[in-house]
Amino acid sequence: MPTPHLHLDHDRCAAVVRSKDPRFDGWFVTGVLSTRIYCRPSCPAITPKVRNMRFYPSAAAAQGAGFRACKRCLPDATPGSPQWHVRGDVVARAVRLVADGVVDREGVSGLAARLGYSVRQLERLVQAELGAGPLALARAQRAQAARLLLEGTTLPMVDVAHAAGFSSTRSFNATVREVYAAAPSELRAAGRRRPAGGPSGGWAGGDRASGPAPVGITLRLPFRPPLHVPSLFGHLVATSVRGPEAWSDGALTRAVRLPGGPALIVLRPGGEGDRHVGVTLRLSDVADLAAAIGRCRRLLDLDADPVAVDEHLAADPRLAPLVHAHPGVRLPGTVDADELALRVVLSQQVSTAAAGTHTARLVRALGEPLPEPMTGSVTHLFPTPKAVAEASAAQLPAMPASRQRTLRTVARALAEGDLRLGPGADRQDAREALLALPGVGPWTAEMVLLRGLGDPDAFPATDLGVKVTAAAAGVPAGAGLLRHAEAWRPWRSYAAAVLWAASGHAAATLPAAAATAATAATAATPATPAPSSRRGDGIPTAPKETS
Repeated sequence: MPTPHLHLDHDRCAAVVRSKDPRFDGWFVTGVLSTRIYCRPSCPAITPKVRNMRFYPSAAAAQGAGFRACKRCLPDATPGSPQWHVRGDVVARAVRLVADGVVDREGVSGLAARLGYSVRQLERLVQAELGAGPLALARAQRAQAARLLLEGTTLPMVDVAHAAGFSSTRSFNATVREVYAAAPSELRAAGRRRPAGGPSGGWAGGDRASGPAPVGITLRLPFRPPLHVPSLFGHLVATSVRGPEAWSDGALTRAVRLPGGPALIVLRPGGEGDRHVGVTLRLSDVADLAAAIGRCRRLLDLDADPVAVDEHLAADPRLAPLVHAHPGVRLPGTVDADELALRVVLSQQVSTAAAGTHTARLVRALGEPLPEPMTGSVTHLFPTPKAVAEASAAQLPAMPASRQRTLRTVARALAEGDLRLGPGADRQDAREALLALPGVGPWTAEMVLLRGLGDPDAFPATDLGVKVTAAAAGVPAGAGLLRHAEAWRPWRSYAAAVLWAASGHAAATLPAAAATAATAATAATPATPAPSSRRGDGIPTAPKETS
């Protein structure tokens, strides 16, 4: 049975529960009839009798069936289900929008409007796939956020309710009691008793920043191991832009525009053996918590299933050595797909350093300065598409007139809604809309799909880093590369990320560990020449590195 419908295969799910295999955490949850508790597949508690097991595709479905979350394995704190991360159908898009807080802000009618469906039709589709409707999904997300805040922070109860998305303290208290069979104060007391380094996905701490704003919260983002940190953070650092981003003291700081106002996120890779990434949020409005977490998870591709991806790609004998040398490679994403699209246009036909310079100039001219309490190594928000579309020629970076026209065209399409790249975007529609714009070719479109929308099967075949490393691995060049890559479907984006990780480019290593990592890579894999030029959108140009 296909993994997305794994919960329907009772025997297979029971075998997974008996094995306590953590790779299936997030694929389904187990409801135990004798205790009315639901658990993740890897729960360390005594395995229940098979006749008492019931399987559900989501925590919301289990809660709707009358089960409450296990206090030992914390099933609602597992990484998100990979199927909703990689699928592009309407239900998967709805799940991503719910995770982004759309239901809390706009209601189910707003969610349906974004997807182009009636409320009734959308509820029917989501119910059929997940065993719970959009409201139940949002409620489960609010309950999870509330528990994590209660157990790991010192925020007042009123702020916890607001941050978790509840409309009132009364509904907050009632939901927590129903889902966890405990009062909010009891969950907070339990969190204080739990030793440091508790279950992956718990909140590590938080406090209210001095002054009226912002609010500071520190937490941990769980993921399915392995995670190849050098290529993920290395890529994000190598392509970072001064103003909205900064790398210092082993952490990446990023400014992001959220519905409630500007925010800062600080991401720090975990230590050896950790199954989480540390993040500190500084929010203008605590109600933006869910949206901020969603942005962080998309930026780091934390809902991927790396074991399944690596097993598939390693079936190619030419790619297998690279996959084995770089296990758990993720897609370097973005906190704002609109921003990413404009940055990709700015990186056409130029080096990574030149692209960073152009983008930094655009930020200085049109970006919104962060409020004083947030200003530090990061100073600005990236300009909105509307600001770029309306900018004068003097405000845009010095570059060929054709690229300035492309930048304005893409910005105008984004500002006017002709190009939609949000969490609920249809990937094929986005690809077609991008390719219809003058100045946008296959490389630009595939890079926006790969990094902006997290499309698992985008493939920038003309990217020099991809071409050079693939050639060194014995993969045919030119049209042969595209034909060979057909065997990598539906994970061609991850194949491109593996090729980037195996290259000699700075994006394949963390800045602080570049020398060590380069030495290790030389010993583990065949030498790959560093990229010296770039073909973007099919046009050969001056020296360029992987972007």
